[in-house]
Amino acid sequence: MGLWQINADTLAGSRFVVSPLAETVSALNSLERARAGHPGERAWLDVHLPAYRARQAADPVAARLVPAALGGSWNADFITPTPTGEGAPSFEEELAPIRSTTPERARADLSVSLGGAPLPELLDRDDLAQRAADVLQWIWLHAVLPDWPRRRRIIEADIVARTGQLSQGGWAAALGGLRPGMRWLGGSRLQINAHDYPTKQLAGVRLLFVPVTQHSGWVSWDDDAERYAVVYPCSGALADADRARVPDSLSRLLGPARAMVLVLLTDPKSTTQLVALTGQALGSVGRHLKVLLDAGLADRRRTGRSVLYFRTEAGGVLVEAQGDG
Repeated sequence: MGLWQINADTLAGSRFVVSPLAETVSALNSLERARAGHPGERAWLDVHLPAYRARQAADPVAARLVPAALGGSWNADFITPTPTGEGAPSFEEELAPIRSTTPERARADLSVSLGGAPLPELLDRDDLAQRAADVLQWIWLHAVLPDWPRRRRIIEADIVARTGQLSQGGWAAALGGLRPGMRWLGGSRLQINAHDYPTKQLAGVRLLFVPVTQHSGWVSWDDDAERYAVVYPCSGALADADRARVPDSLSRLLGPARAMVLVLLTDPKSTTQLVALTGQALGSVGRHLKVLLDAGLADRRRTGRSVLYFRTEAGGVLVEAQGDG
């Protein structure tokens, strides 16, 4: 199996980060495979897949390049650069390393993703990196950017949930089920996947965890092996939470913002998660929660340092009576 042996200092310094480029690569992967991981992703594919297929049909090189770079057991490294983990880089800043990839490096990485096979004649060219960057920029502008505020809220909510699990149950809880085949084994060992790869020793490096809303993931590291990243899909509950349907009758009864908070309390959530998922200000969420608590529609409990809010039986009956399953 693929194992990372992670020393205590590296683990203590690891962090969760938001990456617009990782979200865009994940979206490209979903469009190329035309396969949805959850209903919300299916609806998104229905909207954007026709335009993507038309774009690729008009560019035969890109049409061969994308499945070659992302379709094997290993992505072409140049198309999935490891995030820096510093600040909040824009999509354009993250895309720059792809555009600056040398032709020799792009061809070599693509050959690896093809299992070492020679490149098809159509892909044996010097503009592979530029072509890949152009496709990613098109995906960002047409299929991700218009929806980025919502996607970012889901990503941030997942980070809040994972860090909460970390504080309560340690790395075994935070990394459990992060992506298929990945789990914390104890003894400083993180199983990355089920493949028979040599164990990597991660000491004195930066370890980053990068959530994406699409149902895909991968691992990467930079050329100097100083930064490692695990890209993973947001948990299903969080990925679907922002798409939670608030019945019109419940919105009229409670107000749309307060009704959304009540609908999201199917599972216990902190105020920070609710802020991330709803896009409402912390003060507004707090006021809605107070009203719901006073009305007996919600309750709270303390878990470690966090206070989690959840629907009471009365709150659940009200939501279901208004048409929410």
